[in-house]
Amino acid sequence: MNAFTQEAIAQPPRSGAAGAAQFAGWDSRKYNYYKPKGRHATHYEDVTVDVQPDPKRYLLQDFIISFPDGTPTYSETWTAAKSSDWHQFRAVDEEWERTHYQRQSTICGMIGSVVENARRAGAPKRLDRTWVKVLEQYLGAYKHAEFGLGMATMHAQRYGYTQMINSAILTNSSYKLRFAQDLTLYLAELALDLPEINLDLGKQHWLENPAWQGTREAVEAINGTSDYLEKYFAVNLVFEPLVAELVRSGFFMQVAAAQGDFTTPTVISAAEGDYQRNLANTAELVHILSQDAEHGAHNRALFNRWLAEHGKRALAAARQLQPMWSLPHHKVAQFPEALNRALERIRSITGELGLELPAELKAA
Repeated sequence: MNAFTQEAIAQPPRSGAAGAAQFAGWDSRKYNYYKPKGRHATHYEDVTVDVQPDPKRYLLQDFIISFPDGTPTYSETWTAAKSSDWHQFRAVDEEWERTHYQRQSTICGMIGSVVENARRAGAPKRLDRTWVKVLEQYLGAYKHAEFGLGMATMHAQRYGYTQMINSAILTNSSYKLRFAQDLTLYLAELALDLPEINLDLGKQHWLENPAWQGTREAVEAINGTSDYLEKYFAVNLVFEPLVAELVRSGFFMQVAAAQGDFTTPTVISAAEGDYQRNLANTAELVHILSQDAEHGAHNRALFNRWLAEHGKRALAAARQLQPMWSLPHHKVAQFPEALNRALERIRSITGELGLELPAELKAA
């Protein structure tokens, strides 16, 4: 064996076969082709980042599939907001498919157990009769608002430019639709013990009661916009603090116990928890876009316009709901105080994001 042969044998084999090369992270089962938000990639990032391809990052050509008119599978033009890097966003709650199903299942189980135990103890039959009418008519009407917000975010999630944005908006929609279902099933459970409840009155009040028409207009205006990010913004930064929280925590959770009702606040508390997650995700995305080095000024002006347009409707909707506070026998909450808390809430949210409240909300 000559020296050349001995040297060749001593060298490691060079091959193009998968796994032949050893490089940084070659033996890791975690993806390392993207920059994680923290020091180390999370499981959430591994299953969401770049799952939706982007021609600007890894595709050598445009999207493989396009609509018949030439519109690409995903387009940055589907929102008026602009970003120098849409892939920067990460959901604060880091929720993805498996964790979302687990949380939804936990909530449904909790609500089911609470309602079942209340029925077993005979709680529905001890409710104040006037309060039963409030649940029948006003809680029955409010579920339609939650359903409307769920449909708005369901439409919006399809158009998000990245998988991280899509996932955050989709889980938002799922929580809304689940809560609308929670209320529907809860009222149906009450009707098993209180056969006098008319389950159709909620829809009738939603369509005809003057107190709900501002809320209907606000929800329908959100659904009517074609800008997916405007929908997401209007739901979580405008409607939720001014109207949804006003109804949920400002009325039902404040008033129910005084009417002998300890079950309704528990059912509604699930939606309050949902909103904290949705708000955190929305605020994170809006903050990133507002502080974008290239497009921040454009985005802030756009967000202020959305805030003014949807804020005016939401404030009118909130004020029209005032008669609801006069319905219960035991009046333990006052509408002016509840509205002031709602206004402080939206002022706090928008203030932290550096947005400019319209004059109506400042002076209210």
